[in-house]
Amino acid sequence: MIDEIIDNALREDIGDGDHSSLSCVPLNATGHAKLLIKDNGILAGVELAERIFKRYDPSLVVTILLNDGVEVKRGDIALEVSGSSRSILATERLVLNFMQRMSGIATQTNKIVKLLEGCSTKLLDTRKTTPGIRYMEKWAVRIGGGYNHRFALYDMIMLKDNHIDYAGGIPQAIHSTNEYLKSIGKKLKIEVEVRNEDELKQVLETGNVDRIMLDNFTPERIRAVLPSIPSFYETEASGGITIESIREFAETGVDYISVGALTHSFTSLDMSLKAVFK
Repeated sequence: MIDEIIDNALREDIGDGDHSSLSCVPLNATGHAKLLIKDNGILAGVELAERIFKRYDPSLVVTILLNDGVEVKRGDIALEVSGSSRSILATERLVLNFMQRMSGIATQTNKIVKLLEGCSTKLLDTRKTTPGIRYMEKWAVRIGGGYNHRFALYDMIMLKDNHIDYAGGIPQAIHSTNEYLKSIGKKLKIEVEVRNEDELKQVLETGNVDRIMLDNFTPERIRAVLPSIPSFYETEASGGITIESIREFAETGVDYISVGALTHSFTSLDMSLKAVFK
């Protein structure tokens, strides 16, 4: 999947040729460049950057100076690359685009993870990602210290409000889901979203699910209902959770908190690839 994403991105950016470089940089010219960090944050995408360089031109030599997950500051050098000047120029923007986005996601994730220190609650991402590059964005969440929720529609079942309404109710949705999984011979985790205490009661009466999502519950409501949920169910809080309030949600003892903002509302880290002349 990673290589497919890289190949698609290269086709999108280069097309029938990097004519800026082809027009003025000699075919046999070689160069050296360093990736300069221009913001403070958590570095992510270094491993991917090396893969991009090597996929485009295996002869490029990449020297990694800082690894994914480390804290960086303005002026740090993350890596250096040497080889064909044309190849460095052709891959420059793709490497920067991914590293800037991934580092922004990792930085935001790490900031929130630190707010949860001392709590057992795990921070989850969501499917609210950029189409086509979800793997990279969820990779960045892991680098930042968070955890991935389901990757896509195929690796976990989540019965949300619309599924439940279309199915005719919670019991019907859960029964149909379990019968469906039996019929296709798959073992997938089942999560059910509940919007209020009555829906929670219906889930507990029906059973046969793995996780219960408490959607738009306040911390007070979560504290009130958690004692009624048997420990073999995983619990997740989602909706209406901000950086200011997330610690209070975690202190309820809920197992997971999912935050869509990890991948849809972040600030990319500024960085650049600069030619170096020794």
